[in-house]
Amino acid sequence: MDDTRLAQCRSRGFAVALLRRALTLVVLGVLSGMLYGWAAPWAYPEKEPVGFGYGVLHGAMMPISLPALLMGKDVPIYAAKNSGRGYKIGYICGINLCGLVFFGAAFRRPKVTSANGEKSQ
Repeated sequence: MDDTRLAQCRSRGFAVALLRRALTLVVLGVLSGMLYGWAAPWAYPEKEPVGFGYGVLHGAMMPISLPALLMGKDVPIYAAKNSGRGYKIGYICGINLCGLVFFGAAFRRPKVTSANGEKSQ
């Protein structure tokens, strides 16, 4: 195969991979928006002030609220009726935990092994 044809095949493959990733992102966004809209009434009780545990839950759920908000749903992202400092600390811990899990998975590098199965250094 000549160089021009090879370059076209590679660029077409790159475009298909990019399109597939974009489509996956859109589908995951719509699904998480629907899931968040379903879970929000359960996760945000209105009867009593919520504390640290709910703060962690709300903080972890906050980043996935964006697709629901973009879909036009008016979903909560913070409990107005909370216990104060404990809830706020939990909320911050939840946001950081979600970021750690998401970005930790996104930037994880697999261990490289040699052809004979030994770990390289």
